[in-house]
Amino acid sequence: MKKDYYNVIGVMSGTSLDGVDLAHIQFEIKNDKWAFEILECETISYDSSWISTLKTAVDYTENQLEELNKNYTQLLASIIVQFINKHDIQDLDSVCSHGHTILHQPQNGFTLQIGNLPEIAKLTQQKVVCDFRIQDVQLGGQGAPLVPIGDGILFSEYDYCMNLGGFSNVSFEENKTRIAFDISAVNTVLNFYANQLAMDYDDKGQISRTGNCSIDLLNELNALDFYQKKHPKSLGFEFVKKIILPIIERYPISIEDKLHTYTEHIAVQIALALPNKKGSMLTTGGGAYNNFLIERIQFHLPEMHVIIPSKKILEFKEALIFALLGVLKIRGEINALQSVTGAKHDHSSGIIYNY
Repeated sequence: MKKDYYNVIGVMSGTSLDGVDLAHIQFEIKNDKWAFEILECETISYDSSWISTLKTAVDYTENQLEELNKNYTQLLASIIVQFINKHDIQDLDSVCSHGHTILHQPQNGFTLQIGNLPEIAKLTQQKVVCDFRIQDVQLGGQGAPLVPIGDGILFSEYDYCMNLGGFSNVSFEENKTRIAFDISAVNTVLNFYANQLAMDYDDKGQISRTGNCSIDLLNELNALDFYQKKHPKSLGFEFVKKIILPIIERYPISIEDKLHTYTEHIAVQIALALPNKKGSMLTTGGGAYNNFLIERIQFHLPEMHVIIPSKKILEFKEALIFALLGVLKIRGEINALQSVTGAKHDHSSGIIYNY
């Protein structure tokens, strides 16, 4: 018999390299509807050596990736154990962990999230549900985005759920079907240029705001083939490294101008991506703190109600939803949608490790 209450931890590491997000979540099913409470939550930042490693791992050899996976699994396990001990969390049903994406090439039938080795269950002494993307890619899907099923279950009152993380992605209902896709790179690019100014990120978009827009650069970015493709579609860091950054670097303009222009590009692509320009849009992820970016999105979507939620939901929504995906996997229920990823069929994705 399935339970109607779950006590879990959701763990997420995004491509913007902010760190590892951990959220202690309690789920309850009331009258066939899911309810949740986010309890303790925090982000554990990577040290400089790990940031450097994760940035460059896209170019690693197969042997280097194997070693990195082992080391990262140990790191992630230690972070999870410290979180559990610090908050004295008892009687967990599972730890639901996304891991960290290093390679994402669904067109080649391949995606790699490190930190999902079987050892993580023994190291944490917890049941672990993880590696949510591989099965979807094996079924011909994009393996991303996976969050939209959680949007539909937990945040159905909004017309759109927009995440502004390393990449932007959106999900919404269309003809009673959940649709979702990646739109463009966001903090993977903005943070790259903030780093060149010796900053981790452009706080509230203050630097971007001081720059000028390069119309030629903006037009070239907006003309990229990816934006013309129909969904399902997804992006990985390879797209940033091989396509976006080389284009921007060809322009002899200041970093401030690059940041301003790229921010405008993000906003333009978000506006173009939404089939209906009216309604309500729940906006989460680190980019929601970028006031200049939010202003430009609002400029291009003047009839859209852009909603920034509470800090816990804003910062930990992905950890929350991967916790839900883990619970759905434990229950043997669908947690990946064909309409979103393009897989052969809906399915229950992820691997369960018992310690």
